[in-house]
This record gives sequence, C-alpha cells and structure tokens, in this order.
Amino acid sequence: MLTLVLPFPAINPVLVQWGPLAIRWYALAYIAGLVLGWRLIRHIVFDDHYWNGVKRPSADSIDDLLVYCAFGVIIGGRLGNVLLYDPQYYFSHPIEIFKIWEGGMAFHGGLIGALIGILIFSRRYGAPTLTVLDLCSLVAPIGIFLGRIANFIRPELWGRRTDVPWAVIFPGTDGQPRHPSQIYEALLEGLLAFVILYALAQLGALRRPGVITGVFAIVYGAARIFSEFFREPDPRLEELGRGLTMGMVLSLPLIVAGLGVLAWSLRRPGIST
Repeated sequence: MLTLVLPFPAINPVLVQWGPLAIRWYALAYIAGLVLGWRLIRHIVFDDHYWNGVKRPSADSIDDLLVYCAFGVIIGGRLGNVLLYDPQYYFSHPIEIFKIWEGGMAFHGGLIGALIGILIFSRRYGAPTLTVLDLCSLVAPIGIFLGRIANFIRPELWGRRTDVPWAVIFPGTDGQPRHPSQIYEALLEGLLAFVILYALAQLGALRRPGVITGVFAIVYGAARIFSEFFREPDPRLEELGRGLTMGMVLSLPLIVAGLGVLAWSLRRPGIST
C-alpha cells in the first residue's frame, strides 16, 4: 500500500538565462562531466604511481583528448538518440536534430562517438589506444552521474508506475507515482561504477591495459540492465520478450565486449606492482 509519494522538486531546467541565451542543467552536466574527467586524467597521467613504466599519453596531449572526446560524445550521443529511440519523429522534424540543448542523448551512441574520437587521437599522437580507453573509461562515470541527475531535473526518462514509498509524481506524466529511475542510474551507473574503477586504479590496474575498460563495460552494462527493469518497456521490442527496453538490448553486447577485453588483458603478461 502506498504510504508516501515524494513531491517532484520544482527545479527550473534553465539554470541562467540572459535574453535568448540560456544555460540549461542538461548542457551543464555534459560540460562539467567532460571538464572534471579531463582534470582527473591530467592528474593521473602526471602521477608515476599509477603507471610503473607503462607507456601512456603525454600530459600535453590530454587537452586535445578532451576536444576529441567532446565532439565524439555530443555527435554520437545525439545521432544515437535520433536513430535508436525516435527516428520517425526526427526525420519528420529534421531541425529538431540540432537542438541538443533541449535534451535527447543516447549513451551507447555517445560511447561509439567517443571511441572513434579516442582512436583518432591515439593514431595522431602515437598513444597506446587501450591505455587511452582505460583513462576515458575511468572518468566516464562522472559524466554519467551528472547526466542522470540532469535527466531527473529536466525531467525525462522516468520509471514505470509503482507504489514504493519513494515514488515521485513527475510533471508531464499521467499523474501516477513512478520510480525515480534516473536516480537509480545515477547511483549505479555513475557513483558505484566510479568507486569501483577508481579503487582498481589505485591498486595498479592501469599498469595492465584493458582492465579498467573491461570492468567499466561490465559494471555499466549490468547496472544499466538492472535499472532498466524500473523503466517502461519498449513496445518495439515485444517480439523479443516482454518487459524489454532498448537500454537492456544495447547493454548486453557491451557486457560481452567487456568480458572479452578483461579476459584478454588478464592473460597478457603484466607489469608487477
């Protein structure tokens, strides 16, 4: 029996506005995630404690890595949302594709875009690709956490109807209490994943390229699938099974890829800690 429904906090999705210029929480989350990740990567690249002789990108090149990843995440994330989640709407309203500030970014599309940016960066600077992937995987949960909080503030991507005591009635819905699934994802895909990956880095995981990347893919994929059980099923996937969402389907190959990268990395000769 429902004993409590949490009121949705009245947070303006626009943080600051000067005439036609508006800074939205959604955009700020992506900017903050990229900048914080860049700062942490620079710190780690400078510190020999993490590497013990393993080749890594130069500290001077990390500024350019931020640019490559930013373009990859934004372009890939937007195209992923357009092609995977609502292509009919966007193809009917093509100008809406460019309104990134209004929301609508797909993680898996952003992941592919970031991967392309990392490959281009590694080739240009002669940096070990797997090590660059490890660094980006380590800081990715920061942006994921902030992005999910922005999803909650907007609000969007709410969960299915429920009678749990912490249910929230989101504006723009049917008025029924729903799971705050954005918060579940922020805590699991963001905070928990970062704690695990940062702990591994402290224990020397960056000395064995691929470990951080593999663990990130596994942890994120598993957390995403778990969180998606609290989201509305995708009617387009009914033929595959009841209750499925696009996030579940896209996360399964990510877990498989993570297991493969992790197994390959652990079988290679490592550098002693």
